[in-house]
Amino acid sequence: MSDQQSCVRLFEDQEKIQQYTETIKEFQPSFARLAQVMDLAGNENRLKIVYLLREENNLCVCDLSDILSMSIPAVSQHLRKLKDAQLIQARKDGQTVFYSLREESSDILNLILGHLTTLQKSSELGV
Repeated sequence: MSDQQSCVRLFEDQEKIQQYTETIKEFQPSFARLAQVMDLAGNENRLKIVYLLREENNLCVCDLSDILSMSIPAVSQHLRKLKDAQLIQARKDGQTVFYSLREESSDILNLILGHLTTLQKSSELGV
């Protein structure tokens, strides 16, 4: 018995295949960016950081460290990854650096975080 799968189709819609091939190529940068965002947000600690920055807008590494009960170096590493991916921005005020979500990334992050409310409501209802 062969492990290979086969595909049997009655006809080939070359026009549709070509259309979607071109669409995939056109959207390739967007697919790559969305995958990057989802990969970064897929980490529980980074997702918590993004959530907190959405809620509070400006938090320093010390605030995040205290809220998340994580070391400052651990929080800093997560912030660096989020900043490198251009999801958050930093603003220095004296000796303190405050982090916030970048305007350009807020739509996708709000969409991801919006699911938290749905999950919370389902959990409260015992669903």
